[in-house]
Amino acid sequence: MYGILHPGVELRSEPEFRDAPDGWTQAQARTLAAAAGLKLTDDHWEVIRVLQGCYKDELAPRLRLLRDALEARFAAKGGIKYLFEILPGGPIAQGCTLAGVKPPAGARDTSFGSVA
Repeated sequence: MYGILHPGVELRSEPEFRDAPDGWTQAQARTLAAAAGLKLTDDHWEVIRVLQGCYKDELAPRLRLLRDALEARFAAKGGIKYLFEILPGGPIAQGCTLAGVKPPAGARDTSFGSVA
């Protein structure tokens, strides 16, 4: 969502999330998280920023690109293993849902559950 500051200058209403898709809000993410039994922490918000940034660069990023980006960002805390602890629905599958972007093919396996 944008607001007009001066003609021709747009200002995103969610300035901490400059790569967010149009219409996405932190309130929506909080509602989705609450429905999943999550209370969003700074690390959850960082996952959202990383994923939104990946989708800004590519319309449909590959699963591996998202996994590598999250692994690199959270390596000091345990990488993907740590992210599965804070996002039990899958750091990519659940993270993309919270970020307002479509999870890539292969992030969910309906016969098994979240795999990424």
